[in-house]
Amino acid sequence: MAAEKPEPVGGAKPSVKRATRKTAASKSESASVSGTAKPTANAKTARPKTSVQKARARTKSIAANPILVKVTGLTKRYEDVIAANEVSLEIREGSFFGIVGPNGAGKTTVLSMISGLNEPTSGSVTVADLAVWPHSEAAKKLIGILPDRLRLFDRLTGAQLLFYTGILYGLNDTDALDRSKMLATALGLENALNRPVIDYSAGMSKKIALAAALIHAPRLLVLDEPFEAIDPVSAANVTEILEKFVESGGSVIMSSHSMDLIQRTCDHVAVINEGKIVAQGTVDDVRAGKSLAERFNDLIKVEDTQGAMEWLYRSSASG
Repeated sequence: MAAEKPEPVGGAKPSVKRATRKTAASKSESASVSGTAKPTANAKTARPKTSVQKARARTKSIAANPILVKVTGLTKRYEDVIAANEVSLEIREGSFFGIVGPNGAGKTTVLSMISGLNEPTSGSVTVADLAVWPHSEAAKKLIGILPDRLRLFDRLTGAQLLFYTGILYGLNDTDALDRSKMLATALGLENALNRPVIDYSAGMSKKIALAAALIHAPRLLVLDEPFEAIDPVSAANVTEILEKFVESGGSVIMSSHSMDLIQRTCDHVAVINEGKIVAQGTVDDVRAGKSLAERFNDLIKVEDTQGAMEWLYRSSASG
């Protein structure tokens, strides 16, 4: 297939409109997170509008949905190091599932095994009852992946990268081109598609990788720090795209160091530390009346090691 297949898309007619920020919702969202939001008279019938309202509504609506992802006893050893230790999770269709933990806790290892990038030492992963391990092409076709360390074919243009990703997932030429244009418009990359990916900023690289993860319309998205390096306006746009994805029945597993982001957008969360799940459930159950950040600190119990650095905090004027 010729490398010049993808054509400039500047004059294309987008069928996906770029999402805009709803700034009026921010105060309501913050109030809902803190537990101070006042219900309105039609609260029971009103359609959820903020991320927090959508997430809390999903907690109830997906309870009876089929389990899409089942992780059982997932373990990964590197000689004497246990990166993941008997991790078990269940994620239902239509769920926005968050995974949080300190650096080196095992989040990326778990996500890479779920997505089929890293073979587990033991345990099992199924997606729609299809085993991801041993190698299952059928299961992996259901998954869209945004890995932590991006390795893109960055000598290609953005248009070429999306087009060939679509072809590799089995799309025909027309669908691959059309979806590339629509995703680029939705993610604000329409003016950069004809530039080499190597010239993209870190945030643009994240967005083109997300577009590549979405192009084959997967049932499951596995996203490792998807909002890292993305500006606030683009982050709001990406959040809306992901929320629509789960509203349509897809599922998202997302890791992030932003407790506020996970608390606002996710319906379920798992806290991982030293390769083990130390808490999991609905976001409200896990945070137990506190903010997720406060509850995280309680669960992880990070030792204060700053006492030994008194020399750093002393004023130079004190001698």
